[in-house]
Order: sequence, then structure tokens, then C-alpha cells
Amino acid sequence: MNQVRGPRGLSGPVVKANDWKGTIKRIWLYMEKQKAALLASILFVIISTLLGLLGPYMIGIIIDEYIIPKDIAGTLRYLVFLGLVYVGAALFTWLQSFMMVRVSIQTIQNLRQDLFDKFQTLSLRFFDKRKHGDLMSRVTNDIDSLNSALSQSIIQIISSLLMLLGVTIAMFSLNWLLAIVSLLVIPLITFTTKKLITYSSSHFIKRQRDLGELNGFIEESITGNEVVTLFGKEEKMNQQFSEINERLRQSAMDADTVSGYLGPVNNFINNLGLCFIIAIGAAMTVQELASVGIIAAFVTYSRQFFRPIAQLSNLLNMFQSAIAGAERVFEIMDETPDLLDKDNAVFVESFEGNVEFCHVHFGYVEGKPILKNVDFQVKSGEKIALVGPTGSGKTTIINLLMRFYDVSAGEIKLDGRDIRDYQISGLRKKVGVVLQDTFLFSGTIMENIRYGRLEATDEEVISAAKMASAHVFIKHLPEGYQTPITSGGFNLSQGQRQLLAIARAILADSDILILDEATSSIDTNTEIEIQKGINSLTEGRTSFVIAHRLKTIENADRILVINQGEILESGTHQELLQKKGFYFKMYESQFKI
Repeated sequence: MNQVRGPRGLSGPVVKANDWKGTIKRIWLYMEKQKAALLASILFVIISTLLGLLGPYMIGIIIDEYIIPKDIAGTLRYLVFLGLVYVGAALFTWLQSFMMVRVSIQTIQNLRQDLFDKFQTLSLRFFDKRKHGDLMSRVTNDIDSLNSALSQSIIQIISSLLMLLGVTIAMFSLNWLLAIVSLLVIPLITFTTKKLITYSSSHFIKRQRDLGELNGFIEESITGNEVVTLFGKEEKMNQQFSEINERLRQSAMDADTVSGYLGPVNNFINNLGLCFIIAIGAAMTVQELASVGIIAAFVTYSRQFFRPIAQLSNLLNMFQSAIAGAERVFEIMDETPDLLDKDNAVFVESFEGNVEFCHVHFGYVEGKPILKNVDFQVKSGEKIALVGPTGSGKTTIINLLMRFYDVSAGEIKLDGRDIRDYQISGLRKKVGVVLQDTFLFSGTIMENIRYGRLEATDEEVISAAKMASAHVFIKHLPEGYQTPITSGGFNLSQGQRQLLAIARAILADSDILILDEATSSIDTNTEIEIQKGINSLTEGRTSFVIAHRLKTIENADRILVINQGEILESGTHQELLQKKGFYFKMYESQFKI
């Protein structure tokens, strides 16, 4: 359904403080729904970790009991067994990754669905304040970043922690002195990791924000490409894009550069620790305090000990980006819709169409009123025209009637009841709208007309198209009603798109009809035919017509003249002309009387 929009804002998203604990907890609430797969993945991690720990121990045995005594046969037997251990470790490592990918994909699917569902509950006021490209970035880039972290990072973090625990136990069981030497580097690694992550986290949040801004600019420039070309502003757009792109490059460079220090610094510390282990181990071997096999096993264990630490450091970099993206997603999830059904909201099958605006006041921005004490009544079946200068508040009246916004003061009644008492979805289904700027979805012409009533038959669709005078051009298209339409319908003319929108509204057969400059993009001859269809459509039902071409609303039951948010005059066409007031001057400016 086409939606009537108020003024568009250009403010970007608000970046909240980095909340690691809260965000991770919320992610876990999604992940725990995949308990079976998670438990299987953890089991595979434990098995692969144990097999990985068994390898160095076997190497020590091979050296001490077979290589040094020069037992070739025993060495070969143990090597075969060692090979099977490493094959098993590789197999269970793959299984743990496979199961974690399943968990990640399902988690992301649920999160993306909840985010999309949330979008459907938010009012136009929310979308008016945000760039659409930034919202798209949250659904795509931010969630994809989280997907990468979940599928790759979570299981590796678990594996790394288990490996650290297992290696620590194994090292202390082999030689407590060398184990203590190995652990001495942990405080230094922890200190550097914490400092670098704290410093780089703000850069990751800024990178995600700048990426959203860039996506918003791209979406806006593509949508408005025709206007850009008409005014020759390509160079200006390129300059603006370069500025935003440069900001993204700088924030990405800052984030990646700072986080990039983490791996090399920790690797240096790890290698430094390994040097101490080898030096002390060599001294102990000379003094016969440890065997060559134990030292060899210990060196291997120490590498296994440092590797998870380095992995954890690198994984935290990826996780920072994911958490920053997840925060932006949950920011939307935490939005409270400003329009909600009451607990006892009423659903009705149909409306009679009696509408009453009772001293209505409204402004899109607090302190800047658009409508001021608007008060009028419409009886069922009446055709009401709203006329006035641009920005006078005509479309705002329609916005309020559709309950895209709620009034600031006063009330709007439908069939004697405040429209806030009705279910929002039920109310909007009973109101048909044809906008000046028509939006069509990608699909066929048949599907776009049927959008007005999904259960309609092909014959009903064609009948609605004939009534709207759209059948004339449709039947001459190569594929007729099965002609594909691009998103937005830009492979059709503006007039053709509007004809399809009128057909869609006719098919919906709503109790109340709203026509917002519905014939503005149609030539005069076609307009005559369409008016016949519109007159038939409005027969017996309440209808509101917004028009600048006053000739098209001369037969309205009543005309409301609006200026600066107030109703100046009300009456039929002839009555208003006789008053020789504001309407008379508007009509005189279009036609010589």
C-alpha cells in the first residue's frame, strides 16, 4: 500500500555507548534457541581439543622411548597412531565449524526477521527522521558482520579457552617450573589487549556509522539520479560522495590500524615467552632435571598455549565490529512505536464513512504547528475536496485520517468513534489511497494491480484496469498483464504508473477513498475517461480529493479551502465562487472568469 509521507528529515542514526555485556546477552537469547546444535558443536570442540592435546604428549613419548633408543619399528607404529589422532582432530574441528555455521545462520535469520517485523510496527515519524540507506545498512552490513562473527568467532573462542585450560593442565603435569614461566606472559598480554581494544572500540562504532551514512547517500543519489542529471549536479554529487567516502576510509583505517597492532604485539610477547621456555628447558636438560622428550612436548604445548591467546586477540577485533553492528540493530529493536493499538482496539468489517475532525491540532515537530483547530464533518457517501496552497496542510489531514500520525490535540472520529479506538491495520485496510507519486513493486502488472486485494481473480483485476482506463495501454504491451515492472515502475511512464495505482485502489473496493492529485500526471483526454471511473468508484462512498487543478473538483459535494493549517472556507464550487473569497482568487488565477 502506498503511504502518505510528511516532511523528510536528514538526521543520521544516534550512536549509543558501547555496551558489550548487554549486547552479547541479547545475542545469546537468540543463540540459545539452537541448543541441540550448540551442544553438539561444544561436544565436537571438546573432542577435537582433547585430540589436539594428545598429540604433543605422544611426541614426547616417541622421542624418549623410541627415537632416542633408536627403535624404528616402535617409532613408525606410534607415528601412524599420531597421524590418526591428528586426522580425528581435523575431522571434529570441521564438524564443530559445520554445526556452528548452522547455529549462526538460524540465529541471523531470526534476528533479521525480528528486525524486519519491527520496521513494520514503526510509524512514518520514525522513517521521516532517518536515511533509508542507513536503515538498509543495518539490515545488511551490520547483520552480515554479526553473522561472520558468530559463525567464525564463537566456536573458536570456546575452542581457544578449552585449549588454554587443557594445555595449562598438561604443562603443569609435565613440569611445574616451565609451566609457571609460560604463564608469566599472560598479564602482559592481557594488559596490552585490554588497552588496544578499549582504544579501538570507538573507531569500530564510528566505522559502522560512516558506512551507514555512505549507504544512505548512495541510495539517495540513485533514487534521485534523474534530478541530479537535470540540474547538472554530477560533479557536486561526486564531491559529496568523496567526502563521505573519505570519512569512511579514515574511520576504517583508524579501526583497522589500531586493532592491527594487537596481533603483532601479542605474537612478539608470545615468542619472547617461548625464548624463555627454551632457555630454561635447555638448562634443565643439561642438569638432567627434564628429558629431551618432555622439553619437546613442552615446547609444542607452549605453542598451543600461545596460539589460542593470539587467536583470541584477533577474534576480539572481529567481535568488536560485530558488536558495533549488533548495537545498531538492537537500537532499532528498542524503538518504541509511537502508534499502538489499544488493548481493547475495535476491529470492524466495514465503515459507513462518517468522518469528523474535532478541533484538531497537529505538528510534525513540536512547537511548529501544521494544523490549527481544524473542525469539519463529512457524511457517509460525500465527496470532499481539499484545496489550498502548497504546504497548507492538505496532505497532513490525510496523514491523520490514515493514522500515520496521531493528533496533538482534539480528535478524529470515524462513524462516531475516535479512530484511536480502532485497530490500525483494520482501519487502513478500509481506506483506499491513490497518491500523486505512485510506487510500484517489482513484478508483473497483474501482480501490482492485485496488490489492492490479493485474493482477486484475474477477471476482477482486468475489470478494475478497464474502469481506470489502464486496460487500453496494457493490452498493447508485448506481454500484456504479465509485463514485468522494475522496482518503482520506472520502465513505465508516470501517467501509466498512476493509472495502475487507480486500478489498484478500485480493486481494493475500500469504504473510504483518498485521491491525492490522482490525475496530475495524465493527459486531458485520458483524464476525462478516468474521471468516469473515479465517479463510479466514489459513488456511494466517502471520498477525499486533494487537487490543485480546480476544474477536477467542481462536482465535489463540498470543498474545504485550507491555508496555513486552517480552514478558511467551506462550500460547493458555486457557493465559494459567489463568496469571492480565497477560493475565488485561486480559481481566477487558473481560469479567467
